[in-house]
Parts: sequence; C-alpha cells; structure tokens
Amino acid sequence: MKQQPIVAFLYDFDKTLCTTDMQDYAFIPSLGMTPAEFWAEANGFGRRNRMDGILAYMYTMLREAARRNRPFTRTDLVEKGRSIVLFPGVEDWFRRINDFGAGQGVQVEHYIISSGLREIIEGSSISGEFKEIYASEFYYDESGVPVWPKLAVNFTAKTQFVYRINKGVLDVSNDRDLNASMPDDSKRVPFTSMIYMGDGLSDVPCMKMMRAYGGQAIAVYQASNRAGVEDLLAKGRVDYIFQADYRAGSALEATVQDIIRKMAVTDRLWEENARQVRSIGGDVLLGQVGLFPRKMSESVGFFFTIRIVFVKLYVMYLTLKERERWLPQLNFHGPCPCCGRSGASPSELPQGIWESPRPC
Repeated sequence: MKQQPIVAFLYDFDKTLCTTDMQDYAFIPSLGMTPAEFWAEANGFGRRNRMDGILAYMYTMLREAARRNRPFTRTDLVEKGRSIVLFPGVEDWFRRINDFGAGQGVQVEHYIISSGLREIIEGSSISGEFKEIYASEFYYDESGVPVWPKLAVNFTAKTQFVYRINKGVLDVSNDRDLNASMPDDSKRVPFTSMIYMGDGLSDVPCMKMMRAYGGQAIAVYQASNRAGVEDLLAKGRVDYIFQADYRAGSALEATVQDIIRKMAVTDRLWEENARQVRSIGGDVLLGQVGLFPRKMSESVGFFFTIRIVFVKLYVMYLTLKERERWLPQLNFHGPCPCCGRSGASPSELPQGIWESPRPC
C-alpha cells in the first residue's frame, strides 16, 4: 500500500501550548521563589559568566534545589509537569487535526522543539501526542539524580531538529545519517509539508527556516505578547498570527485546516505530474519545477534561476543607459560620415561602451 504523504506540526511548548514557562507552575514555587526571582537569578548568572542561557537556567535549577535541600530527581520533575496549564482546546487539538488530515489523505505527525525541559513535558497530559519530544534534558545517575546536561536546546539549535524531522533521523545521537547526503525525494517529510507553531523571538530561527524552505510559520499570542507577534508578522518572519485558542471552530483551526488542504492538493498535483513524466520515459528528478515545488531542490533551483535572470536583465539595462548617455558625444577621429557631428574620440569613452568605432 502506498505511504500517505506526511504533514508535520512542529511546536514550541512554553506559551505556545501552555500559558507560561513550564518551570513556573510547580518547580519554582517548590523552591520558595517567585518566577521573577528565579529567572532574574538564572539570567544574571548566565550574563556574568557569558554562558548559554539554557545551560544557565539548568544550572540554576540544580543549584537552587541543592541550596534549599529540595528533591531534584527525574521522577520529581515529571511529576511537576502534571501542573501544566494548557491553552483552551489543546487537549483534543491533536485528535481533531489528525482526523481532519486523514480525511484529506495525509498522515499528520506532531513534534515538540522546546528550550524547556523534556522531563516536565513528559509529565503533561499531552506528552503521548508527540512522535518525538526535542527539549533540554539532564543526564541522571543510577539514583535518578541529575549529574550533567544531556541536551541543551537553545534558540538556534532548534533548527537542527527540523532537519532531523525532514530526513527522518530522529535519534539525537545519530549525526552520521543526519549529515549524510540524501536525495530530496528520499527525505521523509519535505519542508513544504511542515508547519511550525511558536510564540515569539525564541522561535524566529525555525520560523524563518520554514518560510525560506516553503513551509508555514504560525505565531500564537496572549494579550501580553500580541504586539510582539504582530511585529513578527510585519517583518515577514511568520505567515499568520492567532490568539492561542485551539478550540474547535477557532480561527486558528480553520486556517490550519486550509493549510492541510493546500499541502494535500500540492502533493497530489506533484504526484500526478511525476506519474505523467514517468509515463513518457522522462526523469522526474531532472529539473522538474512545477507551479507547486514540492522538493527543496526544486524550490531553491527555481528561485535561484529567477534571480540570475533578473541580475542579467538589470546589467543589460545599466549598459543601455550608459550607452544612451554617451551617444551624443560619439566621434570617430573626425566628423560622423552620416551627419557630420563631432564629439568625443573613442579613447575618451568608458571601456565597454562600444567595442569598435561606429557611425551614428
């Protein structure tokens, strides 16, 4: 049976699916600190030591728990994830989107790409909805006590996981296959079949990557950060912005359904084109650039060709303007044989205006 096309949703977590930073719900209160106090301490520690912000907050979690003699194990962090508060409609969003995709003939997959902690996400009520969770994580000893950062996902590092999903190389320890050359038509999820959903500046690298490679980028907002996401839209960093309302019938759901429809139709059109090309003995991979480029090489190749043509036309335009400027001064070591006009000699003209003396 033919594999259904895959549409992949890539989500940030904090303030995208849940209402605030995941540590704020239970972990930080367990320290006897307010979120403002904890984040000021973590960010200040990072700046003073010129340290990556994600590693700084992970270290601050360890240090403050030890100072206050609070439990800090993997099991404890997972348990704290049960306090996460999700936006309206998130609980059944995945089922509804999966069902809608199936009706369009596509398989929908969901992924997390977050700078938060995997352990806390695993404790949330929606952790089972994701094919993979890419988030910061500790390495634990035999007692379940963290001893070292296992993975730190900062804002630019998020993009590597987009490539992993694209190629289907989901194991973070498998760099060999991730970096190996792979034909575009062999990649598991084309960039053009990806939708990234985030809430702010920490998501910009992935959002810009989506837009550059033909995917879709959506920013969700609460009242407190609406101005920020409007700025993302104004600067062309996202395709759409919506209130963080995932309920059935919301504007967000309606647009996501339209995007899935478009992706499904695009895939069917590409497959029909490929079938017809093969039927006449052609090679689908040799420069097939349709109205809806499905593969990365097609999309980039098409726009690169357009850019070259534009540059050549612009150079021709500048050359003609330069010739037009010098034409009235042309002189061929004497009067023009046509009109008798005299003017500049060829040696006075800019190089390249005429290859050889010519009359008007």
